[in-house]
Amino acid sequence: MDDPDRPDFDPDASLRSQLAEAVASEAAFSGWSLGAMRTAARHIGAPEGEAERLFPGGPVAVLAWLSERADLLTVEAMEAAGASGLKIRERIKTAVRARIERTVGGRESVRRGLAMLALPPNAPLGLKLLYRTVDALWYAAGDTSTDFNFYTKRATLAGVYSATLFYWLNDRSEGSEATWGFLDRRIDNVMRFEKWKADLGTWRGPKRWAARRPNSRHR
Repeated sequence: MDDPDRPDFDPDASLRSQLAEAVASEAAFSGWSLGAMRTAARHIGAPEGEAERLFPGGPVAVLAWLSERADLLTVEAMEAAGASGLKIRERIKTAVRARIERTVGGRESVRRGLAMLALPPNAPLGLKLLYRTVDALWYAAGDTSTDFNFYTKRATLAGVYSATLFYWLNDRSEGSEATWGFLDRRIDNVMRFEKWKADLGTWRGPKRWAARRPNSRHR
């Protein structure tokens, strides 16, 4: 329940959420635009100008708000499900799936939103939102790393999450089962690669390798 005494209390939270979801639904048909925002506002019975007041940054601000809300809902869902008791592979799989399932507006809306974020003026925001998402997913999975692995883990997960999201956009299987199978395979590939890197780090090779190395004059 919202607490009006909290410093981050937003009296418009419920209306903002309702409008953002309506915009996402409308965007599937008319794109992410000011027109979609105004149409969505009319559909929910909001007064004229309310869409611009709640999201002065326009449709891209609605996209950002929905992305950050989905990140938060994913973390909350993982905590409620007790995902910390799962193996790390299952935690990541569950987190990615939960995040994709918390998109709103349907596939066409998401497709159009990604296209808008890919435009040069919006690309920095798109990258920022992707980073926030994978950071939230690792947080939900219980990651506490602070060293170089902090960044490599997020870069790796960004690839897995993005590839799975794009696969989901074109998936017509029942319950998106093809997408979750694709996600399984991607995680398997990553786990095998990480094991290969670990094995490579402990392998020094035969001593004669140094003598066989090409020298600079043969390059």
